[in-house]
Amino acid sequence: MTTTAEPAATVQPTTPAAAPADLLTRLRAAVAAHPDRPAVHAVDGSLDFAALDRRTAALARALRARGVRRGDRVGIHLARTADLPVALLAAWRAGAAYVPLDPAYPAERIAFMAADAGLAAVVSTDAAPPVPAGVPVLRPDAGAADAGAGAADGEAAASGDADFAPDPLDSAYVIYTSGSTGRPKGVEVPHGAVAHLAAALERSGAYRPEPAVVGWNASVSFDASVQQWVRICRGDTLVLIDDARRADPARLAVLLAEHGVTDLDLTPSHWQLLREPLAGARVPRLFMGGEPVPERTWRELADTGIDALNLYGPTECTVDAITAPITGPGPHLGEPLPGVRAHLLDDRLAPVTAPGTVGELYLSGPGVAHGYPGHPGLTAGRFVADPFTPGSRMYRTGDRARRTADGLLEYVGRVDRQVKLRGFRIEPGEVEHALAALDGVSAAAVTVHEAAPGDLRLAGYVVTTAGSGADAAALLAALRRTLPAHLVPATVTVLDALPLTPNGKVDHRALPAPAAAAEAAPAGGVEEQVAEVWRTVLGVPAVEPTDDFLSLGGHSLAALRVVHLLRRKLNVELQLRHLLDAADLAAFTAAVRLAAEAGPAAPRPALTARRAAR
Repeated sequence: MTTTAEPAATVQPTTPAAAPADLLTRLRAAVAAHPDRPAVHAVDGSLDFAALDRRTAALARALRARGVRRGDRVGIHLARTADLPVALLAAWRAGAAYVPLDPAYPAERIAFMAADAGLAAVVSTDAAPPVPAGVPVLRPDAGAADAGAGAADGEAAASGDADFAPDPLDSAYVIYTSGSTGRPKGVEVPHGAVAHLAAALERSGAYRPEPAVVGWNASVSFDASVQQWVRICRGDTLVLIDDARRADPARLAVLLAEHGVTDLDLTPSHWQLLREPLAGARVPRLFMGGEPVPERTWRELADTGIDALNLYGPTECTVDAITAPITGPGPHLGEPLPGVRAHLLDDRLAPVTAPGTVGELYLSGPGVAHGYPGHPGLTAGRFVADPFTPGSRMYRTGDRARRTADGLLEYVGRVDRQVKLRGFRIEPGEVEHALAALDGVSAAAVTVHEAAPGDLRLAGYVVTTAGSGADAAALLAALRRTLPAHLVPATVTVLDALPLTPNGKVDHRALPAPAAAAEAAPAGGVEEQVAEVWRTVLGVPAVEPTDDFLSLGGHSLAALRVVHLLRRKLNVELQLRHLLDAADLAAFTAAVRLAAEAGPAAPRPALTARRAAR
């Protein structure tokens, strides 16, 4: 890696550029230059840049009419439709920061985030979203009639707020992440940091100069969404991937081809589901982040010449801080984006210089967030003074890394218990708090269990109170009413007592593996072989014909394992959609039987690089 006279553990950025233009200014330039260019394609329709400008200006005026002022926060409680980017931009044009409130989250969690953020208003298609009483609720088409009249007269729809430009320190958004104390915590990011992110990805070559067609894949509650949706401000076209197509790799591949998507952000786990549907097709440039890229995936992408980038960065440093093309050697983090400074330090904040020596990664530069609003102590513990740049702060990532003899920066692990599963940042402590709060539970612990290579799952453990009658199924059902799906363990195991270390703390390393699948009888008919694979992959002792795969703790990676094992076991041409579309085990078994009758499986298709000019 590039080094200078600074300590070898500090990766220096390229020469800092002037402060980048704010994204609303860039959006106005895009509207003026290309009003008829497609801005948004969504399941409910499309918008060109002129229509996007009219709608966002109208909603911004409606927000201000309801009392929203500069520095306020506006909740965005919308599905993945064309309304979503309209509402995000309108919040900015009204001078506010947006707070994503994913409608898929349990109502209790949405209510907590809305109250904790102190919202001035909420944009929602629901008449009564779960937000505090008295908070104004506006529909995303609020003010649309006035905007249409202005457009008919040939006037600028944005009159009255067209000249608003945020200060770089104004808050742009507050995104909530899993919290180790049992409650999610908000991360407040300023406009200057978001503008820096877009400019730095342009300077690094991650964003090409020409207009792109960007697949918006991540949930708006996941910080990776910022890197995707703000590209509309530079004149790129957004293709919103709705939940139904996101969960169906075959339909998603069709959508990417239909709109000519050139750039797609996704986790390595999601790529494994898309790999076969995209085999032989024009693969977009892949922006991979949210979790480490496995060695096998890195090698496959590198060897086939797929255009792909590895992106690393915590929410607290505005999505992305370090990038690497997925080429050459095996998985590594890469180089800091322009303007970012990366420090590998020991416990005394001294640089770690020897190759192979592990240190903690600290990041500084214009992407560092304001902190955790309402939590000054927590903010002070993670955002610390930068000893290498007086007057600056750096963020303690909690990620451990080392340098190879060749200077490559490699991710090693965490200094705490935080984990990344399928792109989500998870604090096991939050899940433990939720488990321990359930009726009949006297103690709880959560850890990560690797059911198969690369298939990581949350595993919960509880000690129940005498006579409570609490069982694993009931506890999981209760958790689903309070926690988002990505925080609900795949299994809950009831123990007589939690193992303890000599100092009396829970010994997470001594927790047993979740109950193993019962030994199946020698493989007989298709029904028994399919059931055996379900038991093995899901780690459950028994399955019934009426059982639903997702209700038993299945997820996308587990589904991929089921399909792979049955292809190998039965030599059938089976697709992931056969499992995802099946209502229960019986329906899936019927699909497997039909596939078996159709003949043997075709060879697994090879990936090919996208050679055509873009």
